[in-house]
Amino acid sequence: MEENLREVIHDHTAGDPAREDVVWTYLSPPEIAEQLETRGTPICADTVRDLLHELGFVQRKAQKRLSMGATPYRNEQFENIARLKAEYLDSDNPIISMDTKKKEHLGNFCRGGKLYTTGVIATFDHDFTSAASGLIIPHGLFDFKRNRGHINLGFNHDTSQFACDSLYLWWQRYGQSAYPKAKSILLLCDGGGSNNARHYIFKEDLLRTVNKIEIPIRVAHYPPYCSKYNPIEHRLFPHITRALSGVVLKTVELVKDLIRRTHTRTGLKVTVGILTKLYETKREATDRFLESFPIHFDDFLPDWNYVVHPTTY
Repeated sequence: MEENLREVIHDHTAGDPAREDVVWTYLSPPEIAEQLETRGTPICADTVRDLLHELGFVQRKAQKRLSMGATPYRNEQFENIARLKAEYLDSDNPIISMDTKKKEHLGNFCRGGKLYTTGVIATFDHDFTSAASGLIIPHGLFDFKRNRGHINLGFNHDTSQFACDSLYLWWQRYGQSAYPKAKSILLLCDGGGSNNARHYIFKEDLLRTVNKIEIPIRVAHYPPYCSKYNPIEHRLFPHITRALSGVVLKTVELVKDLIRRTHTRTGLKVTVGILTKLYETKREATDRFLESFPIHFDDFLPDWNYVVHPTTY
């Protein structure tokens, strides 16, 4: 029987050329049982599962671990971020991880995940955006020290101004009361998207935010292809995804309620805000900002590390 099982698996497997020890079969246990029956060794699917386990086959999900590109000074920037985090952890200043989560269309659309239900939940058979009643853009902020998440929901474009308004709203409602002695904010973010490390408009919009909160923000960008290491990606977003799993998102209020109820056994809590402003795309930094350029870049990897101080320009 084991010999037949090995032959069936051998005929229906794939693998990684760089790792000869890792192979997988695309047959399910019932399908393997059918193949074995044709070879004269009929067994049930449960027995197949036990035999697969004995052969080292465990049901796993593919994991996003391989970087799509190499970046010079990648490790050096990670060491720099670790140093900054340690410095801020030993202070009265917050560490904030920032990013935008996947956009969601409102409407009767099918979504991944399962729910306990007494009947079939019927949704549209196609996910045409023209049938959507709206678009939700969840911008997230994760308070590293307090294990608190905050999501601001926008409704049109994910721009640098939207990201900076989201940060300012968090500070107004929660940050300044949680950190009354703060003299600086450490902001951890990706190198692309609405907080692109190469875009001057993000720096100008961030300066406007700094001028309103009146304390400096130290920015550290993760290198390209390294967004999964941003704390918000594994400390907040997966839990929100789970809270929304399988739910047909028909209204903003439903989305707000589900996100607000997100929590973990380790104490994570999430608050939600709304940003109704219409955000203009394709904005560029003003000539006045570019001429004065009041950004203090670090000597070490200045493209990724800089401080924005309150400045009149």
